[in-house]
Amino acid sequence: MVKVIEHKVSREVKAWLKKEAVEQKARYKKIVADQEALSPKRDKWVAEFLERIQTRGFNVHADMLRKIPASEIPKKPRRKFKVVF
Repeated sequence: MVKVIEHKVSREVKAWLKKEAVEQKARYKKIVADQEALSPKRDKWVAEFLERIQTRGFNVHADMLRKIPASEIPKKPRRKFKVVF
């Protein structure tokens, strides 16, 4: 059971919190826009990576490489690429 501590929040604090929330939403929108602008480059990077691990392989241990067959490569989802930050 959580005990709630009663307290009062001044008008100044409420105004500051509201201002901070607006600024944070603006920063978030800018980050999302920047990530969306990177989408074509990101798609190219992902395609290059998938091609590289199928032809060259990746390190399993020390200098041992393992090539990934196309059957093990996941299909690209239909949704937008989601960047978590």
